[in-house]
Amino acid sequence: MSNTRETELPTTVAHLNHIAVYAKDRQLSAEFIAAVLGLKVAAPFGPFLPVDLGNGVTLDYYELRDEPVQAQHYAFLVPDAQFDTMIDRLEAVGVTYFADPNHTEPGRVNTLFGGRGVYFDDPDGHNMEIMTRPYIRP
Repeated sequence: MSNTRETELPTTVAHLNHIAVYAKDRQLSAEFIAAVLGLKVAAPFGPFLPVDLGNGVTLDYYELRDEPVQAQHYAFLVPDAQFDTMIDRLEAVGVTYFADPNHTEPGRVNTLFGGRGVYFDDPDGHNMEIMTRPYIRP
């Protein structure tokens, strides 16, 4: 019989479990990214409003009511078969997407590393990215 609990992961690597995403309105921001990615917003967990990415990682939205939100970058590796649907969702809510992280190529899709990708702002100015192939690193 093993002493390892069922919820424990192997200790040979580090697994990202959750990350706090600061927002002025946690409900608005969580619902935005959930809608784009085709996910659901979960029940509140303490001060956090989680969006389960389906890979063991949650985005835990946390409200910063009295201080500015510092924009961050969040990149999501998405299935190629769902990419066009995600673009359609962005267009349906009037969000401009860009081929580049500096937002100089509006309405265009990049083809980095043999995949497709775009960048767009969420309601708090976070630079979100969806891509169908991971970056090839040296």
